[in-house]
Amino acid sequence: MRILLIGSGGREHALAWKIAGSPKCGKLYAAPGSDGMSDIAESVNIRADDITALLNFAVASKIGLTVVGPEVPLVAGIVDAFQDAGLRIFGPTKENARLEGSKVFSKELMKKLGIPTADFRIFDKYEDALEYLKTKKMPVVVKADGLAAGKGVVVCKSTEDAKTALTRMLVDKVFGPAGSRVIIEDCIKGEEASIIVVSDGKNVTALASSQDHKRVFDGDKGPNTGGMGAYSPAPIVTDDLLRKVMDKAIYPVINHLASEGKPYKGVLYAGIMVTDNGPYVLEFNVRFGDPETQAIMPRLKSDLVELIERAIDGKLGGYALDWNPRPCVSVAVVSGGYPGDFVKGMEIRGLSQAAGMKEVVIFHAGTKSGRRATDGSRLFITSGGRVLNITALGSDYRSAIDHCYEAVRAVHFDKMHYRTDIAHRAVRN
Repeated sequence: MRILLIGSGGREHALAWKIAGSPKCGKLYAAPGSDGMSDIAESVNIRADDITALLNFAVASKIGLTVVGPEVPLVAGIVDAFQDAGLRIFGPTKENARLEGSKVFSKELMKKLGIPTADFRIFDKYEDALEYLKTKKMPVVVKADGLAAGKGVVVCKSTEDAKTALTRMLVDKVFGPAGSRVIIEDCIKGEEASIIVVSDGKNVTALASSQDHKRVFDGDKGPNTGGMGAYSPAPIVTDDLLRKVMDKAIYPVINHLASEGKPYKGVLYAGIMVTDNGPYVLEFNVRFGDPETQAIMPRLKSDLVELIERAIDGKLGGYALDWNPRPCVSVAVVSGGYPGDFVKGMEIRGLSQAAGMKEVVIFHAGTKSGRRATDGSRLFITSGGRVLNITALGSDYRSAIDHCYEAVRAVHFDKMHYRTDIAHRAVRN
């Protein structure tokens, strides 16, 4: 079967790596793909949000299955367009993708269904938001309503921080229409975890638990990023906690949408804050997590393509996934200055050495390949904020961490940055 994977980042490289190993995969295309995954997927020069061009390519190339990585095409309605053309595609419809595309929609649905979440208010006027701030104790969280590439959530420790975030979103319009409405919500204290499930519209299969590290610096300091690393499984997600999340958050959404004649097929990601009072939902996403996927896929022993096809065909009932019990750690290696301004075009050294280490796999997030002028040998240069996801398995958390950071230290480029404490909570717990 010919499979089309949409996207180009580290998450998509991890998905491509897993899909390519499926006996169901005859040929794998990636649009736009990347130089880093070119050994397993043929790149197609079409943007991930160019739905018309992607649809035309899928029809012309007789694509049997399309898998969508990023959220933007899902929110834009790529699933509806492909289904209308009679093509098999994995992901939620445009209407259901509002769970991620609009934080306002998502929070209001949580409130309607009684899903535990932080208390919140919605604003589209700067002055009204400022008045509300006067009634709140800090910290609070300010969120842009729409998609903002993982940068539309600001944890504000002071009223001045909150005013700055509101000014950037509602006045300066740094996120454009995505910031035309904002949510101000209470800051819940606890430990975060990621619960990612696959739904066929009625039945749900949970992936292995994981934990993301969003802040750019060690000790969870600095601004939020798209993700500085992840590990799986997350010890804080006990069997009891997972049941609570499924019963109080996942199934209420799946059952509600089904009851309205809008069955949710695809990935549903719940960002959870584990508190002394139980789990609270921070957000819903409608696609595989990034960078959680990079830590989860190396542990998945089952066929990812079979899982996806079962979801499309409504056949997840009674289906169980097989997991490697060993933990996996993935560290994001980023350009200096990320998530702010950074310089591209730095040569990456040590990739072959790192990739050759035992139980290590490297997923490319923001790289381009070229040739050295001296001898014509292949090289990679940086082309994004998050450059690589260096990933390793281990017999326990400590060995996985050690394997991963040994590989990280083998890689070098100018102004390279990474956190040194990914998975520290797993060791502590």
